[in-house]
Amino acid sequence: MVRKLIILLLLISNVIVAQTLSKEGVKKLFKFSTFYTAVNGGTSLSNVEVFSVDNGLSTQTISTPYDYNLSLGLRKIARFGYENKANTFYDGTETNYSDAATVGKLKGVEYLFEMDFKRQEGEEYLDQHHFIRYVSDKYTVKAEYLEDGFADIKYLEASQRYRYKFNRKFSVNAGAVQRLSEPYGYNPLDEWLLDNGDIHYTYLALQEGYNVDVFNQLYYDPSGNVVANSAQVWEAVVIPRVLSDYSEKKRNKIKNSTLHSFVVGFDFYHYNKNYWCHGWGNILKMAKELNEDSSFKVSVKTLIGIGVSMATVISMWFMLQADIAEAKTLPEPPPQDVTRMEFDMKDKNIRLSIENTEKAVDDLKDRLIRMEDKLDKLR
Repeated sequence: MVRKLIILLLLISNVIVAQTLSKEGVKKLFKFSTFYTAVNGGTSLSNVEVFSVDNGLSTQTISTPYDYNLSLGLRKIARFGYENKANTFYDGTETNYSDAATVGKLKGVEYLFEMDFKRQEGEEYLDQHHFIRYVSDKYTVKAEYLEDGFADIKYLEASQRYRYKFNRKFSVNAGAVQRLSEPYGYNPLDEWLLDNGDIHYTYLALQEGYNVDVFNQLYYDPSGNVVANSAQVWEAVVIPRVLSDYSEKKRNKIKNSTLHSFVVGFDFYHYNKNYWCHGWGNILKMAKELNEDSSFKVSVKTLIGIGVSMATVISMWFMLQADIAEAKTLPEPPPQDVTRMEFDMKDKNIRLSIENTEKAVDDLKDRLIRMEDKLDKLR
């Protein structure tokens, strides 16, 4: 863990030093960043009643404590145009689909540092997700650390890529990816499997220091303590613990796995008020573990596949550009329907005109009445 943190801190410090050599640079680095915290809780399992008839009927209630999640984080990731939602409240814990994009919306440094203290189904654990990404016109660098405490998965991944921009919307990249993790996929119990698929757990327990008194039906741990007085308790309670301890011990003896791979990819982003398109992809050579005998080879078949993939992506980009150019030559759409504001203004003007007309009619009526009165007097 110390080695992982040192590598991550060195990378972060190098990027920060390269970008921020002054106080103004430090202010720029943290400008528009968001510090957030969130708390939520609930219940995942209801209480379970266990009945036993060993010494008469007895009942035991197994209760599961409530679940909780306390999140703390610091985030600076520019949202793309299609992600902006003015009426949505963001607390920073959201997972956006575009966070995994190779290239962000803006050039420069983007980062995410988040820790989640959780309890689920009675198990307390820690989740972590940290990454820092630097994007420029010529290259991209990214380092990411992920830990899922509930699934017991954690790894550190880094990538360095050269980037070639065709224009503001489309770019291709090529480089290397490295991953440092525990040796996932290794099962220490495979060597104890029998032909029928079962595990020879009794011999395994004896090898680990457990003893069995067959005549008295007593089972002892390596310290000489009685841990079971029947075969049922031995198989249901003790053996699972033996298998778990043995697997953990064997995995701890294996060094962390360091894998590397060659990667090529593309990134395309177009956005306006009428439509948008955001896509990215990566092609990776089969990952290989690094050691003193490692060598890097790329077969002709792999190169052909990469070339065909890149040609397909580029042709799709040119087709999209042609469609956009054709759309620009089409006649403009008819004006939109009258808005509510325009309707209200027109309605107000019409009502005002009617009122003015009514006043004018009343004035004419008064004048006609006065004229009739004058005619009557003359007669």
